[in-house]
Amino acid sequence: MSARELRPRVLMVAPSLRILGGQAVQAKALLDRLRATEAIEIEFLPVNPHLPGVFGRLQEIKYVRTVLTSAAYIASLLTRMRGYDVIHIFSASYFSFILAATPAILVARMYGKATILNYRSGEAEDHLQRWPSAIRTIRLVDRIVAPSGYLVDVFGRFGFHAQSIFNIVDTKRFSFRKRKPWRPLFLSNRNLEPMYNVGCILRAFAIIQLEYSDAELTLAGDGSERPRLEALAQELRLRNVRWLGRVDHRRMNELYDAADIYLNSPDIDNMPGSIIEAYASGIPVVTTDAGGIPYIVRHQETGLLVPRGDFEALASGALRYLRDPELAEAIAARAREECQQYTWDAVRDQWMALYTELAKIHSRKSIE
Repeated sequence: MSARELRPRVLMVAPSLRILGGQAVQAKALLDRLRATEAIEIEFLPVNPHLPGVFGRLQEIKYVRTVLTSAAYIASLLTRMRGYDVIHIFSASYFSFILAATPAILVARMYGKATILNYRSGEAEDHLQRWPSAIRTIRLVDRIVAPSGYLVDVFGRFGFHAQSIFNIVDTKRFSFRKRKPWRPLFLSNRNLEPMYNVGCILRAFAIIQLEYSDAELTLAGDGSERPRLEALAQELRLRNVRWLGRVDHRRMNELYDAADIYLNSPDIDNMPGSIIEAYASGIPVVTTDAGGIPYIVRHQETGLLVPRGDFEALASGALRYLRDPELAEAIAARAREECQQYTWDAVRDQWMALYTELAKIHSRKSIE
């Protein structure tokens, strides 16, 4: 095998941090680590390119933004993709799949490139059931990678073989801290969108404040539901609620360090990186059992699981930690041990092996 074959050329296609969310955060984390290794050549192509000058200002206009951004994105795919062996495509579901993943898959197919579809949405099952065109597009890729066993199982039900490679968390940045005493300081950092059901957390917090009047809740995130949620907080007469809006991911370690309990209440989810970050920070988790969450949270071992939409059970779990500090400490310690499988050292070889395998496939395609 030549030195060239040992060093695959990879193009990562994913959202940049201009769209703050799980995909962008994981793409940046993975990209930074891959650039630090000499085993591959890797570059980044954003699905959300920022245009200069007047075009950048036009990107602020709804609908016009979609047209301009999509045109610039497809042009980048056509001009930049030729020089790579492997195209690593991050993907969500529904229209995001059409606008971001589909063009990358089709252009890669046109150029004969080896492809990885890195699918990361908890809405996968509904997406594949309702959008048969997505199934036809996915059949064009060489490998499907998902960050959880949950999505591997979902793809299996649709006749696809998927491989699980976990998300990564920098355990040095999210430093573990033992809490003594355990205080009623709560954190949620999900986007304020319907699927994350942050209203469930507000209703749970109302119950918590009946017992702990000084309890505090920090909400880091923004979205379309914010006005409705702020109105709900007023209706519930909640006190000590901080609405931070969008928070730069580089600051999130400070919020974890300041909190004592992490609350999570989605109705739909895959493998939220925020739970792993809470694990790394020593914060015990209470979460609903949506989607892939039971694949990463073991009830009463690494966290507390409650049924989706059950705010009373969410409050009960949070109060249980405060009433039983030994349980909170034991769960936080076990959760911290769980983090080892989400470190770069644990997943690096999986990515390297996959890139090398697919680079060989591309080489064979080129010869043919």
